[in-house]
Amino acid sequence: MTHSRRPATPWYRHQFRGTSWRTLGQTNADSSCLNRRRARPNSRHHMEITARVVRTLVETAALALLVGCASTSVTLQPSPQTPVCDRSAAVLVVWAPNWRPDQKDVAAREQAANTGLADFLAQSDCFARTELRRVPELTPPAVRAQLVEKPGDFTKVLAIEVRELGPVVKLLSSAALVEGGTEVVFEVTEFSVRSVTEQRRFTVHWQNGGPGVVKGVASLPGDMQAALRAGLQPGASVR
Repeated sequence: MTHSRRPATPWYRHQFRGTSWRTLGQTNADSSCLNRRRARPNSRHHMEITARVVRTLVETAALALLVGCASTSVTLQPSPQTPVCDRSAAVLVVWAPNWRPDQKDVAAREQAANTGLADFLAQSDCFARTELRRVPELTPPAVRAQLVEKPGDFTKVLAIEVRELGPVVKLLSSAALVEGGTEVVFEVTEFSVRSVTEQRRFTVHWQNGGPGVVKGVASLPGDMQAALRAGLQPGASVR
């Protein structure tokens, strides 16, 4: 007996039996769309991370460029003023603080102010001879009392009221960028020796800093000294 063989079923019919070509195409298309949908959130997350990294790098580069870019400004009010320094004068210098009500670290600031004043008078050639005294107040009666209680051969009396001495920090457009420095504000009053009458009065506002600059309290005595040098010996740059 002759047996006729049926042709072998192709492999693809076993694999997709019961599935039409149209259905198969739709299934493959749906699978491809699903994969794309799953990939989209990952791509978006990757883009967000990349943007964040780029923004951080840009801010870091900008900060690196700005660090150390400090500048100094000095303002005298009223202005202009003739120099206070007189190399032939023997001067009694009295000083007192006048801090704002919410001032912090008062004792440390007063110590820094006193050190800056003493260093300036000792190291500069502003006057021929000086004596520095910390007094409770700077009124004419208080100044007169200093001349009576501790007389000296003075030709000039100078009163300095320290109002501000400390570091300042401001945030720029980003928290990664700061602008800081040091601010010194004091008022200068000249008195005559004989009558202890006020001859002139003006305020000195000294600032040093800039973008990317952060200063602490260690520089305050030096900053006070620099402010005194600029305020008592004003040059052409003072406005």
